[in-house]
Amino acid sequence: MVIIAGEYSFNRGKELISKKYGNLLKEIVGIISVVDATQHKTKSSKEKTMPGRMLYSPQLLNRAFKQAFLERTWRSIKVSCDYPTSYYTKDYVPKKLNSGAFREMDFVKDKLGVEVQFGKYAFMVYNVCAKMTIFSKMGFIDAGVEIVPIKQLADEMSTGVSYFEQFVWDLEQRGVSNIDIPVLVLGVDTPRKLTG
Repeated sequence: MVIIAGEYSFNRGKELISKKYGNLLKEIVGIISVVDATQHKTKSSKEKTMPGRMLYSPQLLNRAFKQAFLERTWRSIKVSCDYPTSYYTKDYVPKKLNSGAFREMDFVKDKLGVEVQFGKYAFMVYNVCAKMTIFSKMGFIDAGVEIVPIKQLADEMSTGVSYFEQFVWDLEQRGVSNIDIPVLVLGVDTPRKLTG
């Protein structure tokens, strides 16, 4: 089981999504609750700081979320990137650019976008501060939800996985730009026994 352990409303994301997409927000909460994290604590660490320790696999967790979203008719949206070449200097002759480049939003339904991120910090920032803005400008989404691990959960993954608390701090220090769309950041964890 996975639980929502933190919520951060970026650019009034929680307020807008609760009002405009309340039914989809309930669906997202339901999807989060059906993911069984215990099934994905399968990675034996090879890292010096925690050799042999069993860790959650970010890839398997992502796969479980993907399956749960797709079962509820959410779909991914992929757009091709036609990179401009007109910005090269006149003396520069580039090799042919790789074709097939694209950007993808994990899940979209009724113009609400969702990204699930159990990876490096840069991807969290990119999702909220660039990708969601791009997909909004292209008319695919009006608001977004970013699902990320709470620090306690990230500590049970490979080193380098970023977490909710760090992400929220940076978003608060950055502030909101006039191009940012409303985003609700959900920090997830596994249920914990109370100590004390």
